[in-house]
Amino acid sequence: MFELTVAPRFMETDALGHINNTVVPVWFEEGRTPIFELFVPQLDLKRWNLILASIQVDFKGQIYYGQPVTVLTQIAKLGNSSFEVLQQALQQDKVVAEGTAVMVHFDYQQQRSAAIPAAIRQQLIDHQV
Repeated sequence: MFELTVAPRFMETDALGHINNTVVPVWFEEGRTPIFELFVPQLDLKRWNLILASIQVDFKGQIYYGQPVTVLTQIAKLGNSSFEVLQQALQQDKVVAEGTAVMVHFDYQQQRSAAIPAAIRQQLIDHQV
């Protein structure tokens, strides 16, 4: 499991004083960075080999400014060329959002999915639920 602590910014609040719902997917993307680094260690966009096929976010509670948020990231399912990422956002030890993302290992030259290399697959398994 990967863990990231986020400090909500004032600019991320909405008119009701809560963290805006558009912010959580951005936090979840940041929480996936260690996974990106498994595929592209230097995060070099010229060597990028992942695409985002799907995201879903479910809000479970209100998120507040001024209190840290912990983003937990794990691998839920692992296929030949794709994998599902399970994420949670917690504030004061309560789950305030959950989400999934489907990522695909992609060959941009061939314009098609590509099998996940064995060494990366093992690392993903190490972080699987």
